[in-house]
Amino acid sequence: MARLSQELIDQVRQSVDIADVISQDVQLQRQGKNLVGHCPFHEDNTPSFSVSEQKQFFYCFSCHRSGSVFDFLMELHHLSFPQAVEQVAKLGSVALPTDFQAGAEPKTEQAPDSQQGRLIKLHETTMRLYHHILMNTPAGEPARRYLQKRGLTQEQIDQFNLGYAPKEEVLKAVLEKEGHDYQLLRRSGLFTEDRSGSLHDRFHDRVMFPLKDGQGRPVAFSGRLLQKNTDAPKYLNSPETPIFNKRRLIFNFDLARKAARENGKLLLFEGYMDVISAYGAGVHNGIASMGTSLTDEQLAMIVKTTDQLNICYDGDTPGQNAIERALKLIEASAVASQLKIRVVQLPTGQDPDEYIQQNGGAKFRDYLKNTEETPTAFRLRYLRQGLNLSNQAELLSYLNAAIGVIAKVGDPVARDLYVQELAREFQVNPQNLQQQLTTQLQTQPAAQPGTAPSASQWPDNPPAAPKRRKRRSFNKRPAYGQKRRAQAQPAPQAVTLTAAEQQSLALDQTERAERLLLTAVLHDYGTRAQLKAMPDFAFVHDQYQELYQQALNYFTEHDEYDLASFLDYVDDPALKATLTQLDGLNAAAVPPAAIDDCLRIIMQKTPLTQKIAQAKLALQEAKARSDHELITQLTIELIQLYSQQQRLKTEETS
Repeated sequence: MARLSQELIDQVRQSVDIADVISQDVQLQRQGKNLVGHCPFHEDNTPSFSVSEQKQFFYCFSCHRSGSVFDFLMELHHLSFPQAVEQVAKLGSVALPTDFQAGAEPKTEQAPDSQQGRLIKLHETTMRLYHHILMNTPAGEPARRYLQKRGLTQEQIDQFNLGYAPKEEVLKAVLEKEGHDYQLLRRSGLFTEDRSGSLHDRFHDRVMFPLKDGQGRPVAFSGRLLQKNTDAPKYLNSPETPIFNKRRLIFNFDLARKAARENGKLLLFEGYMDVISAYGAGVHNGIASMGTSLTDEQLAMIVKTTDQLNICYDGDTPGQNAIERALKLIEASAVASQLKIRVVQLPTGQDPDEYIQQNGGAKFRDYLKNTEETPTAFRLRYLRQGLNLSNQAELLSYLNAAIGVIAKVGDPVARDLYVQELAREFQVNPQNLQQQLTTQLQTQPAAQPGTAPSASQWPDNPPAAPKRRKRRSFNKRPAYGQKRRAQAQPAPQAVTLTAAEQQSLALDQTERAERLLLTAVLHDYGTRAQLKAMPDFAFVHDQYQELYQQALNYFTEHDEYDLASFLDYVDDPALKATLTQLDGLNAAAVPPAAIDDCLRIIMQKTPLTQKIAQAKLALQEAKARSDHELITQLTIELIQLYSQQQRLKTEETS
């Protein structure tokens, strides 16, 4: 079966006039530079359907459907994309390959003849085979009993495509029967090779967890032993291959990042079963690393998705130690300043899976919501492990160590609150603790001039983002190639707004900034290059972030932007509508300094305004419930947010 190239698809689309095709179904009349008619997709008493001959797209101002000639045929006549291409090719007299089959041509699938595409297909086949063996064969019965004992439902097993690799070798025979060549099987990581060059199934008698990439495609496996074996590891992962790098893969990231856009955070669990159990309990933003340690690459993926990571490890001593290791790794990473860390510590001796089975999903969700603590609060408890605080010598030793932890907190108000809490708990004079803290602050090393403080100096909240360096311009157009200087903005007058009003205003301003910036991205090479060089950049609203990601992919295949072509590239009808609305903006009218202003609003001002509004609302609720611990926590958070906001205002006016 022939696959159509992007060049041929573009040729087919350009072979016809969209107005000629649409006029076969809709009566169109000239109105200005466009053609208008009654929309065929909904009851339309007043003509709201517009067709642009110049740009070759349609748009309805009522139902917001939009797209290219292919989209019109797909929507109105219920065609697949290949069928729509075939129909337009006939109208435009464009010859398609003789072996092209419209009913089977994928639109955006990985090219099947590439090594990566073939390896992914191999893993998809393997995933289906292992899942079938688990669910439908006698050999899978022990694995089914194990998963049921762990509390997993049929829905969870299907959701995560869990499987079973039997004791016997079956995978090699199945894949060879399908015609996969020897060299591809060698590179897949699914087999081991003996001295004679013969291949053997890597996984035997293991529950199989498919490891998927960010697009949800299986690229590797992790197998858990069913029977204890001192000669074999409990978990066995695929080796690294051309499609699998364990440093760049996070378990359940494809599903969790979608949920993180809704609730603003990711939850880091210790193991795959914790993630799966949490998912079944309604917690969809759980992830797990590929080993015991987070990598810089994984942290970079997390930062691009959210600005908050909650660590939820087991409540036993090893779990406590694992939390401390994770905190140190994060604080030493390059993205420490961009990530707010919280710790959720489970009751002693329980992991998330056990907690859910004993207490249910609703209580687990409440626990995650109500027991977040700062890294400093966790460490103040962590230091108590193994100590007898009734013993005066051990208590003094603990207080000294606790003051050392508090001294690393950057915010002086937060430091004072921690000191007050220690003084109340152990009934000591707070002035004595404050004096000891002052001594610690005076003796700890100062940051070198021109350098940022280490991550450990702000364990509770990251600082405000540093001022962005002026970018180099890669623009083809002189207007965007000039050096840019952000225009100084006058300080806004003090106004009293409710939290809801603040958030509403911020979103309005943010959306305007996002639209302008995305328009520049589509039309300006320099803006695209600038944003690609900023790993921490992301649009606030999902539709603009998704269009931005698709635009980057689009420009790997196209040198210039064409609206009709890009509409074919985008699948989501809502995104098509947004894209069509953006076309009304004049990209050439975006002044150079506006790009910097848009970035400032999206990356700094909006997140701060939203966080302050949310924190104020949460504080009001905490006061209504007389939750003093939460009131203290939220007060600290608000102080830090207001400090960041004031620094940002100072930068705007200087």
